[in-house]
Amino acid sequence: MLLNVFASSCCVTALLFGGAAPAHARSVSPDDSSGFVLVKLYAPEIQQEIRYFSTYNFVGERIAGYEAPCAILTKEAALALKNASDDLARKGYGLKIYDAYRPQQAVTHFVKWAKDLSDTRMQRDFYPDIDKSKLLGPYIAPRSGHSRGSTVDVTLTDLKTGRDVDMGGTFDFFGARSHPDYKGTLTREQLKSRRILRDAMERSGFKGIKTEWWHYTLKNEPYPNTYFTFPVSDLLFLPDRQKNKGAGAPRPEPPAASPAEEAPGAAEASGQADRPAP
Repeated sequence: MLLNVFASSCCVTALLFGGAAPAHARSVSPDDSSGFVLVKLYAPEIQQEIRYFSTYNFVGERIAGYEAPCAILTKEAALALKNASDDLARKGYGLKIYDAYRPQQAVTHFVKWAKDLSDTRMQRDFYPDIDKSKLLGPYIAPRSGHSRGSTVDVTLTDLKTGRDVDMGGTFDFFGARSHPDYKGTLTREQLKSRRILRDAMERSGFKGIKTEWWHYTLKNEPYPNTYFTFPVSDLLFLPDRQKNKGAGAPRPEPPAASPAEEAPGAAEASGQADRPAP
């Protein structure tokens, strides 16, 4: 759920001072979804629990721009994630996606929520040790790497049981416990699970950050300078006839999920290279 603020500013600085964009970088309109795919079509074995389509997230309501509970990524990122999934399967693990592409309007929703200091309904679950007034800036910023389409929030599952693996902390928890290398009260098994996830993602071309164990970005992302605006919707990837047929059918609000783990933690210090934010 993080915002790669430092990396974004580096891209802007390079452009302003004559630095060349990466050879793989493409320039497209922010509302162009043609370079994106539904992850389930490339890796149907990966579980999906799109938290921002539900009410169980740090805001406490469905987030703007999430019109369907589906994971969308650039084609390059989806193929790399499929590779990570296959790699993990050989070791008895699966992947579950909490978030993938995130439209800019969702990030704007986060910022608006962060400014409303009276709304702390989800504080106990997601930021119990941090005053909400401290979230804007270190944790929540006007732009997110997720909006570039090649960042994904994932966890491990056990292929034998289908259950989530104990990673020693919950997704979207604001605190030091979310740091991948947090020692604190984590067990060896929990730390091992985080390393297994990290190693598989890195072997498949992703890079993590220092502040969230679940957050990974494709190293050679195709759109490093574009923050997309189209909604999270599976209708975007259907033939026109099917789009028109399904457009008038509203999707029911899913029941709120309950936290799978306790979320004890301490105040998190934001990193300089990757500044955390949802």
